[in-house]
Amino acid sequence: MLNLLTESDVAERLRVSLASVRRWRFEKRGPTFLKVGALVRYRPEDLETWVSTLPTGSDQHDTETARDNRGLSLHYSSGRG
Repeated sequence: MLNLLTESDVAERLRVSLASVRRWRFEKRGPTFLKVGALVRYRPEDLETWVSTLPTGSDQHDTETARDNRGLSLHYSSGRG
């Protein structure tokens, strides 16, 4: 049997609201999901893959805001200063 995650499981693991997870799915910018009838489920490996594609790191001194291809607001260091 697959170990599938619920929307609530994903929200808890990412420490975000359930509304955020649902909004990401609706806007097609969150992790890959499965539909099991009317239920939404996530494979743990799909969640890990999605998280690994997110930019990491930030320099508190010289940051700029950018939008990645999922539309998330991100901060990154410009390498100046």
